[in-house]
Amino acid sequence: MEINGHRLERPLAQGGMGIGISLDRLAGAVAKEGGLGVLSSAYAGLYEPGFWDDPKGISLKALTERIRRARDRAGEHGLIGVNIMRAVSDYKDQVQAALDGGVDAIISGAGLPLELPGLVGKASVLLAPVVSSGRVAKLICRYWHKHANRLPDFVVVEGPSAGGHLGFKLADLTDSRQPTLADLLADVRKSLAPYEQEAGRRIPIVAAGGLMDSADVSAALQLADIAQLGTRFIGTEECDASPEFKRRLLEAEDDDVMLVQSPVGMPGHALKSPLTLAMAEGERRPPAKCYKCLSPCKPAETSYCISRALVAAARGDWERGLFFSGSRVGKMKDLWTVADVFEAVLPKEAGV
Repeated sequence: MEINGHRLERPLAQGGMGIGISLDRLAGAVAKEGGLGVLSSAYAGLYEPGFWDDPKGISLKALTERIRRARDRAGEHGLIGVNIMRAVSDYKDQVQAALDGGVDAIISGAGLPLELPGLVGKASVLLAPVVSSGRVAKLICRYWHKHANRLPDFVVVEGPSAGGHLGFKLADLTDSRQPTLADLLADVRKSLAPYEQEAGRRIPIVAAGGLMDSADVSAALQLADIAQLGTRFIGTEECDASPEFKRRLLEAEDDDVMLVQSPVGMPGHALKSPLTLAMAEGERRPPAKCYKCLSPCKPAETSYCISRALVAAARGDWERGLFFSGSRVGKMKDLWTVADVFEAVLPKEAGV
């Protein structure tokens, strides 16, 4: 399929997962299979020597280099994207690092990426916001069109079963008001319609959140153009996370996942671990040092340092780690290769 001049061979995307979960090994392997492989820009230099001496500076250099490595792994196949959270304090610098690496697409959520088109200028890169409602999709389209004469090249619609940070209020995830992914996709499609007419092209939608198997993907592709998997790709040999991280998710059941309130104000899904259970009981573990990585974070008030917790998880530290996971992780039991995932979840008629 074509996405505004860029060819995607197979309608499967891999969610960008930080910190240290989706980097060049995973993204490159997904792109090699003809899909959209996505690195997370969040502390992309985690595995580099001297990381804690200058985590921001080292991560910017690492991001550019890892994008190039991902492209080398993929060859001429697929697309390489970077997920950049709007909440990071060095957002502009991360966008530039992604451009310097020659990325095909920038995907941005965890806040409204209103200034993103202005930051990329005339660079030939696909831009995609992550949204959780038609209202947000409309707001972004209206702003981008008015201020930059640009519209999204595609839109990622993330439902409430996704892992990591979610674009919903906590109350909307704990009662009968929780929306279904199908409802969200229909809502966003309706909001995009007038902008598609204005642009004279389709704005593809990526369905994300809770997709784990062929039935999920087939259903998603009835309503969207591309299906996105996150958690299922963690359970692969190529995933950049530690073997211990993968093992924890492969052994988990659905009821091992809980809703957590992130220190930066967003709810999310994570495994029940010593850290998340302690936080649920009201314990506070104030940061020993603040690296000012996230704009909304207030070190004097936060219950724990989320960056340190995610780093600990990526390295397999069960006692101190925050292990983000989709809420349907129980459907994943075996360590596969990325090629196995494509073979298992894509309908035979979906691409080559």
